[in-house]
Amino acid sequence: MKPKTFTIHHLVKGEDLNHHGTLFAGRGAEWVVEAGFIAAAGLLPPKNVVCVKVHGMHFKRPVRPGSIIRFSSKVVLTGHTSLVSYVVAVVDEVPVVDSFLTFVYVDDTGRPQVHGLTFEAETEEDLALQEQAKNLM
Repeated sequence: MKPKTFTIHHLVKGEDLNHHGTLFAGRGAEWVVEAGFIAAAGLLPPKNVVCVKVHGMHFKRPVRPGSIIRFSSKVVLTGHTSLVSYVVAVVDEVPVVDSFLTFVYVDDTGRPQVHGLTFEAETEEDLALQEQAKNLM
């Protein structure tokens, strides 16, 4: 499988802000998980994909109200039943947060099942992301 990038956007509104008037980390985390899920569910039936771990999020700078955040996500590593997505969010082409997330492919009873996907890194960037993801496992 070749890596496929998925993109979503969110407008930062008043209800998304913390007490400092910038993007609340909890809302940012929600959007990061959503973007990572979309990458995994773009390869497998969404009803059978569950998030099992957020490997941390690195917020690089505050995000102001009125900003439009672009989240780009892609699967960078596959196991037998798992997928690791990498998400990076940018505002005006400047990275503001990134994260790795692990998802598991499950059957209708919620048990992990083999998905049969394999990831083939093709670029130096994808190879580096794959190595980072392996080190998280």
